[in-house]
Amino acid sequence: MSDPKLERVLGGSPLSVLVKLIFLSLIVGAIMAFLGLTPKGLFDAIGTFVRSILNLGTDAIWQVAQWVVAGALVVVPIWLVLRLLGRK
Repeated sequence: MSDPKLERVLGGSPLSVLVKLIFLSLIVGAIMAFLGLTPKGLFDAIGTFVRSILNLGTDAIWQVAQWVVAGALVVVPIWLVLRLLGRK
């Protein structure tokens, strides 16, 4: 007795999906071993990649914040003087 909802979610019967996943895992594992890749090495590389992306993002945010402060040093005093002169 197979559950049609489960088959729809898995994309086939659970046993056939399990066999396909085991076969594909074997093939990918063999290719990784041939290339000298390890799961730990992949996780380390992904972690390094994510950290570098986050560092790029924070550096960009820091640069934009510096631009805002530099612009505010000019804009705010001019705005304040214009507001004070505009009052009657």
